Amino acid sequence: MLTEQQYPYPQHFRAKVAFQRFWPLTKGDRRWLVSVVLCAIVAALAETVAILLFAQLTDNALQKGSVSAFWSPAGKWLAVAVVGAVVGYLGNSLGAWTAERFVVRLRARVFAHLQKLPPHFFQRNRRGDLVERLTGDVDAIEQLVVSGLVQAVTTLFSIFFYAGAALLLRWDLALATFVAAPLFWATTRRFAGRLQEVARRERRADGAITSVVEETLVNVVLTQAYNRQRDEEDRLRRESGTWFRASVVSARLNEFYAQLLEVLETLCVLAIIGLGAWEISAGRMTLGQLLAFAAFIGYLYPPLRNLGQLGLTVTAATAGADRLLEILDARPAVTDPPPSEVVPTPARAIGKVEARQVTFHYPGNPTEVLKDFSFSAVPGELVVITGPSGAGKSTLAALLLRFYDPDTGSIRLDGVPVNRLPLAQLRRNITLLPQETLVLHDTVEENIASGRAHATHEDVVHAARAADAHDFITALPDGYRTVIAPGTARLSGGQLQRVAIARAMLRDAPVLLLDEPTTGLDHLAAQRILAPLRRLAEGRTTIVITHDLALAGDADRVLVLDEGRLVQSGTHAQLLRQSGLYATLLEARPAVRNGAVHPRAADPAAASGGPGGTPDSRRP
Repeated sequence: MLTEQQYPYPQHFRAKVAFQRFWPLTKGDRRWLVSVVLCAIVAALAETVAILLFAQLTDNALQKGSVSAFWSPAGKWLAVAVVGAVVGYLGNSLGAWTAERFVVRLRARVFAHLQKLPPHFFQRNRRGDLVERLTGDVDAIEQLVVSGLVQAVTTLFSIFFYAGAALLLRWDLALATFVAAPLFWATTRRFAGRLQEVARRERRADGAITSVVEETLVNVVLTQAYNRQRDEEDRLRRESGTWFRASVVSARLNEFYAQLLEVLETLCVLAIIGLGAWEISAGRMTLGQLLAFAAFIGYLYPPLRNLGQLGLTVTAATAGADRLLEILDARPAVTDPPPSEVVPTPARAIGKVEARQVTFHYPGNPTEVLKDFSFSAVPGELVVITGPSGAGKSTLAALLLRFYDPDTGSIRLDGVPVNRLPLAQLRRNITLLPQETLVLHDTVEENIASGRAHATHEDVVHAARAADAHDFITALPDGYRTVIAPGTARLSGGQLQRVAIARAMLRDAPVLLLDEPTTGLDHLAAQRILAPLRRLAEGRTTIVITHDLALAGDADRVLVLDEGRLVQSGTHAQLLRQSGLYATLLEARPAVRNGAVHPRAADPAAASGGPGGTPDSRRP
């Protein structure tokens, strides 16, 4: 069984590895990156020429007091400045466009990979933290791979131009001032390791804050009902405190680093002015040359500082790189079979489902949740699978949908092992109604239409009528255009379930998988959905996983699981006559034993759920 890896990245994650992993995502934009670099080089060259023209203007026009000598260098200076400004604007705009394209591409790739990962990956990772990785960490990688690369190349060219010009003016003074360069590198190296660790802690804290907010908003009803507002505020305060401490340390380190570089630059500038004054007094240097030389050195130190700052940016980016690579390196539990192993089958299956001697345990847990389990179901047949909690019922649903592959044995659709079918084709032929009714934050119509691509309004209405949902939908303020959301108060539990049934009807798959379809519904609401469920099940292979034994009365077969093993199989009536686990489970449900709650007892008229009916409700 393939599971996500344990990630053995070293404490100091190498930026080189991260760059190599994410650089391929720039394919298609590399010509634009080259254009951005060229624009930056031209802008730096224009700045260099402008400084030389400034020196000429100072010596020939200002120092000598010649007005006629002013216009030519002034005009050239203005022209060069305009060229530099235009090229700089184009380069910066193109750079921002390219960087955002990279962010969109990387985020889409990580998101697509997330959707392939098995359910247990999301059980082990907080949703808020995963959201933070898709936002803040993606931006950090962009700083490393795109913006950082462009900045590094352009900074090197800027250093080359400014240092070269300074050497041409006075190579001896230039070499004397270049002695300070190692101080910048040593300072950066001193701060890099500490800032990397602080960046990691800050990003982890960001993810924790997002998780607390997301979990609280999702469970806001529980929070309010149990008066947990203060507890949730305390959770947020604790996580915010962790983030605050990491952020303060990061801000202090960055500010101390910046101010230290400012002091070093000031010392260098004072040294230049002192040496320049000495050279001017000795007649070996003009005022224009000194000003130009000072300007070049002044322009040289910011790129040197940028290189140091870039090192810190890379250090911080690697803290996000390893978090993203944890996602990208997590392997899906299942994948499409190689083309050579795919068994050609019709796009729409007949619907025969089989499990042959299936044994399975979840990754990281040695306990077998299914043991040598076998069963089959054919179109038109209703099979109810029941048993105590933890018996392995919901695991069977995960295997039928191939979220996992069994350790031994096989799951088959129309006689073909499901691991020999493309995942999309397999899942197109199975409709799942999960235990928790899932809705999108969208209109009622879009929630139903999500069952089939390109569904029309007429298709949606037809499905809603079949699910006995049309009447209450049209009674909503905006009808089918009413916006609903997870946890919405607009619809009751039974109404949401009928919206889900309408979506399943529109999907029209040959295999229907119902996971606890009446969970959380009271007696009346549960009876209301039975008629739509029967219509949905007509002609399909229907597998119902449930604790509610009232649904067993209509079943062609009832399978009873206990600790992963099939312990009983038969009709409701046959199992009642046996003194087995099924009868034991019924002891707590005398109404079911006496036939008072039975699927066929549901009144079709009452099932319509019209405006005159009693509202659906959930158990308290």
